[in-house]
Amino acid sequence: MKTTLRFTLLSVTSVLILAGCGSDDDDEVMMPDPPVPEPVVMTYEVTITNLTAAQPLSPVAVMLTAEQQYWQVGMPASDALALLAEGGDNSELVNAGGVLAASDSGMPVGPGDSASVTVSVDDAEGVWLTVATMLVNTNDGFTGITGYDLNTLTIGDSVSMSVMVYDAGTEANTEAAGTIPGPADGGEGVSAGREEADSVFVHGGVVSQEDGLASSVLDQSHRFDNPAVKLSVTRVE
Repeated sequence: MKTTLRFTLLSVTSVLILAGCGSDDDDEVMMPDPPVPEPVVMTYEVTITNLTAAQPLSPVAVMLTAEQQYWQVGMPASDALALLAEGGDNSELVNAGGVLAASDSGMPVGPGDSASVTVSVDDAEGVWLTVATMLVNTNDGFTGITGYDLNTLTIGDSVSMSVMVYDAGTEANTEAAGTIPGPADGGEGVSAGREEADSVFVHGGVVSQEDGLASSVLDQSHRFDNPAVKLSVTRVE
Protein backbone atom coordinates (compact mmCIF):
# COMPACT_ATOMS: atom_id res chain seq x y z
CA MET A 1 0.00 0.00 0.00
CA LYS A 2 2.75 2.47 0.87
CA THR A 3 4.47 1.81 -2.44
CA THR A 4 1.24 2.29 -4.43
CA LEU A 5 0.45 5.55 -2.63
CA ARG A 6 3.93 6.89 -3.27
CA PHE A 7 3.65 6.22 -7.03
CA THR A 8 0.18 7.78 -7.13
CA LEU A 9 1.40 10.98 -5.48
CA LEU A 10 4.38 11.17 -7.81
CA SER A 11 2.12 10.71 -10.84
CA VAL A 12 -0.23 13.50 -9.74
CA THR A 13 2.69 15.83 -9.03
CA SER A 14 4.22 15.10 -12.44
CA VAL A 15 0.95 15.86 -14.20
CA LEU A 16 0.62 19.18 -12.36
CA ILE A 17 4.18 20.15 -13.23
CA LEU A 18 3.69 19.24 -16.89
CA ALA A 19 0.43 21.14 -16.98
CA GLY A 20 2.16 24.18 -15.58
CA CYS A 21 4.91 23.91 -18.16
CA GLY A 22 2.38 23.55 -20.96
CA SER A 23 0.74 26.86 -20.08
CA ASP A 24 4.03 28.66 -20.77
CA ASP A 25 3.92 27.43 -24.36
CA ASP A 26 0.56 29.15 -24.85
CA ASP A 27 2.05 32.63 -24.27
CA GLU A 28 2.83 34.38 -27.61
CA VAL A 29 6.26 35.95 -27.91
CA MET A 30 5.91 39.33 -29.68
CA MET A 31 8.88 40.07 -31.92
CA PRO A 32 9.57 43.71 -32.79
CA ASP A 33 9.05 44.77 -36.41
CA PRO A 34 12.29 45.04 -38.37
CA PRO A 35 13.43 48.65 -38.83
CA VAL A 36 12.42 50.33 -42.09
CA PRO A 37 15.57 51.10 -44.09
CA GLU A 38 16.26 54.75 -44.75
CA PRO A 39 15.87 55.73 -48.42
CA VAL A 40 19.13 56.12 -50.31
CA VAL A 41 19.28 59.69 -51.61
CA MET A 42 21.60 60.49 -54.50
CA THR A 43 22.23 64.19 -55.08
CA TYR A 44 24.32 65.68 -57.86
CA GLU A 45 25.50 69.22 -58.53
CA VAL A 46 25.96 70.01 -62.21
CA THR A 47 27.84 73.16 -63.26
CA ILE A 48 27.80 74.40 -66.85
CA THR A 49 30.22 77.05 -68.11
CA ASN A 50 29.51 78.94 -71.33
CA LEU A 51 32.74 79.14 -73.37
CA THR A 52 31.33 81.16 -76.28
CA ALA A 53 31.80 84.86 -77.02
CA ALA A 54 28.22 85.83 -77.87
CA GLN A 55 25.95 82.80 -77.57
CA PRO A 56 23.75 82.88 -74.44
CA LEU A 57 22.47 79.49 -73.33
CA SER A 58 18.79 78.91 -72.62
CA PRO A 59 17.87 77.76 -69.07
CA VAL A 60 19.88 74.57 -68.68
CA ALA A 61 17.85 71.38 -68.18
CA VAL A 62 19.42 68.78 -65.85
CA MET A 63 17.73 65.37 -65.74
CA LEU A 64 18.41 62.21 -63.75
CA THR A 65 16.96 59.37 -65.77
CA ALA A 66 16.68 55.66 -66.32
CA GLU A 67 19.15 54.19 -68.80
CA GLN A 68 18.22 55.89 -72.05
CA GLN A 69 19.31 58.60 -74.47
CA TYR A 70 17.21 61.58 -75.54
CA TRP A 71 19.03 62.18 -78.80
CA GLN A 72 21.48 60.38 -81.03
CA VAL A 73 23.59 61.65 -83.93
CA GLY A 74 22.07 60.50 -87.21
CA MET A 75 18.59 59.98 -85.74
CA PRO A 76 15.59 62.35 -85.88
CA ALA A 77 15.12 64.66 -82.91
CA SER A 78 12.06 64.15 -80.73
CA ASP A 79 9.43 66.88 -80.61
CA ALA A 80 10.59 67.69 -77.07
CA LEU A 81 14.18 68.14 -78.24
CA ALA A 82 13.05 70.22 -81.23
CA LEU A 83 11.18 72.55 -78.87
CA LEU A 84 14.34 73.07 -76.84
CA ALA A 85 16.71 73.35 -79.82
CA GLU A 86 14.55 75.85 -81.74
CA GLY A 87 13.13 77.95 -78.92
CA GLY A 88 15.04 77.15 -75.73
CA ASP A 89 11.92 75.65 -74.11
CA ASN A 90 12.86 72.62 -71.97
CA SER A 91 9.39 72.02 -70.48
CA GLU A 92 8.61 68.93 -72.57
CA LEU A 93 12.07 67.42 -72.34
CA VAL A 94 12.22 67.47 -68.53
CA ASN A 95 8.86 65.67 -68.45
CA ALA A 96 9.76 63.01 -71.01
CA GLY A 97 9.45 59.31 -70.28
CA GLY A 98 12.17 57.82 -68.13
CA VAL A 99 12.96 61.04 -66.26
CA LEU A 100 13.33 60.31 -62.53
CA ALA A 101 14.07 63.87 -61.39
CA ALA A 102 14.79 67.15 -63.16
CA SER A 103 15.56 70.79 -62.59
CA ASP A 104 16.99 73.71 -64.54
CA SER A 105 19.11 76.81 -64.09
CA GLY A 106 16.05 79.06 -64.11
CA MET A 107 17.82 81.76 -66.11
CA PRO A 108 19.90 81.87 -69.31
CA VAL A 109 23.66 81.47 -68.94
CA GLY A 110 25.54 84.30 -70.63
CA PRO A 111 28.86 84.05 -72.48
CA GLY A 112 31.68 83.41 -70.02
CA ASP A 113 29.24 82.73 -67.17
CA SER A 114 28.52 79.58 -65.18
CA ALA A 115 25.43 78.16 -63.50
CA SER A 116 25.00 75.28 -61.06
CA VAL A 117 21.95 73.05 -60.76
CA THR A 118 21.37 70.53 -57.95
CA VAL A 119 19.05 67.57 -58.45
CA SER A 120 18.27 64.53 -56.26
CA VAL A 121 16.63 61.14 -56.63
CA ASP A 122 15.63 58.53 -54.00
CA ASP A 123 16.16 54.76 -54.17
CA ALA A 124 16.88 54.61 -57.89
CA GLU A 125 18.16 51.29 -59.22
CA GLY A 126 20.45 53.22 -61.55
CA VAL A 127 21.00 56.84 -62.52
CA TRP A 128 22.01 58.39 -65.83
CA LEU A 129 22.43 62.09 -66.63
CA THR A 130 21.08 64.26 -69.43
CA VAL A 131 21.94 67.96 -69.70
CA ALA A 132 20.55 70.09 -72.53
CA THR A 133 20.47 73.77 -73.48
CA MET A 134 20.06 75.85 -76.65
CA LEU A 135 22.56 78.29 -78.10
CA VAL A 136 19.91 80.95 -78.54
CA ASN A 137 21.60 82.90 -81.34
CA THR A 138 21.17 79.94 -83.71
CA ASN A 139 18.24 78.38 -85.52
CA ASP A 140 18.30 75.00 -83.78
CA GLY A 141 21.71 74.57 -82.19
CA PHE A 142 21.95 72.91 -78.79
CA THR A 143 24.58 71.40 -76.54
CA GLY A 144 24.67 68.87 -73.74
CA ILE A 145 25.08 65.21 -72.93
CA THR A 146 22.59 62.37 -72.71
CA GLY A 147 22.66 58.91 -71.15
CA TYR A 148 25.80 59.63 -69.12
CA ASP A 149 26.34 56.87 -66.52
CA LEU A 150 26.56 58.24 -62.95
CA ASN A 151 26.50 54.88 -61.17
CA THR A 152 30.23 54.75 -60.50
CA LEU A 153 30.32 58.14 -58.75
CA THR A 154 30.52 57.96 -54.96
CA ILE A 155 29.95 60.87 -52.58
CA GLY A 156 32.58 63.53 -53.21
CA ASP A 157 33.53 62.24 -56.66
CA SER A 158 33.58 64.71 -59.57
CA VAL A 159 33.93 64.47 -63.32
CA SER A 160 34.43 67.24 -65.88
CA MET A 161 34.02 67.22 -69.64
CA SER A 162 33.94 69.53 -72.65
CA VAL A 163 30.81 69.35 -74.78
CA MET A 164 30.25 70.12 -78.46
CA VAL A 165 27.30 71.77 -80.19
CA TYR A 166 24.70 69.79 -82.13
CA ASP A 167 22.18 70.78 -84.78
CA ALA A 168 18.74 69.28 -84.13
CA GLY A 169 18.10 69.07 -87.88
CA THR A 170 14.58 70.40 -87.40
CA GLU A 171 14.94 73.96 -88.75
CA ALA A 172 16.96 75.25 -91.71
CA ASN A 173 19.96 77.37 -90.69
CA THR A 174 18.80 80.48 -92.52
CA GLU A 175 19.89 82.84 -89.73
CA ALA A 176 17.10 85.06 -91.07
CA ALA A 177 15.22 87.75 -89.18
CA GLY A 178 12.39 86.30 -87.12
CA THR A 179 13.95 82.85 -86.82
CA ILE A 180 16.52 83.43 -84.06
CA PRO A 181 15.08 83.62 -80.50
CA GLY A 182 18.19 85.13 -78.90
CA PRO A 183 19.13 88.79 -78.42
CA ALA A 184 20.69 88.95 -81.90
CA ASP A 185 17.17 88.88 -83.38
CA GLY A 186 14.39 88.29 -80.83
CA GLY A 187 12.50 86.07 -83.26
CA GLU A 188 9.94 83.40 -82.50
CA GLY A 189 12.42 80.54 -82.68
CA VAL A 190 10.09 77.55 -83.06
CA SER A 191 8.98 76.88 -86.63
CA ALA A 192 6.43 74.56 -88.17
CA GLY A 193 7.57 71.40 -89.91
CA ARG A 194 11.03 69.88 -90.24
CA GLU A 195 13.95 70.61 -92.52
CA GLU A 196 14.90 68.03 -95.11
CA ALA A 197 17.81 66.57 -93.10
CA ASP A 198 15.59 65.84 -90.06
CA SER A 199 18.35 64.23 -88.02
CA VAL A 200 20.73 65.34 -85.29
CA PHE A 201 24.28 66.14 -86.41
CA VAL A 202 27.33 68.02 -85.16
CA HIS A 203 26.75 71.74 -85.75
CA GLY A 204 28.93 73.33 -88.43
CA GLY A 205 28.77 76.79 -86.88
CA VAL A 206 27.00 79.95 -87.98
CA VAL A 207 27.74 81.61 -91.33
CA SER A 208 26.97 85.29 -90.53
CA GLN A 209 26.89 88.32 -92.81
CA GLU A 210 30.67 88.58 -92.89
CA ASP A 211 30.96 85.17 -94.53
CA GLY A 212 28.53 85.99 -97.32
CA LEU A 213 25.04 85.22 -95.97
CA ALA A 214 23.56 88.63 -96.67
CA SER A 215 20.19 87.80 -95.07
CA SER A 216 21.79 86.68 -91.77
CA VAL A 217 21.06 88.66 -88.61
CA LEU A 218 24.23 87.21 -87.06
CA ASP A 219 27.70 88.70 -87.18
CA GLN A 220 31.20 87.45 -86.57
CA SER A 221 30.82 87.63 -82.78
CA HIS A 222 28.15 84.92 -82.85
CA ARG A 223 30.50 82.29 -84.20
CA PHE A 224 31.54 79.51 -81.85
CA ASP A 225 34.08 76.75 -81.70
CA ASN A 226 33.68 73.23 -80.38
CA PRO A 227 33.63 72.60 -77.50
CA ALA A 228 31.25 75.41 -76.57
CA VAL A 229 30.61 74.52 -72.93
CA LYS A 230 32.29 72.81 -70.02
CA LEU A 231 30.35 70.52 -67.68
CA SER A 232 31.30 69.51 -64.15
CA VAL A 233 29.32 66.91 -62.19
CA THR A 234 29.80 66.24 -58.47
CA ARG A 235 27.95 63.74 -56.31
CA VAL A 236 27.26 65.60 -53.07
CA GLU A 237 25.02 63.02 -51.32
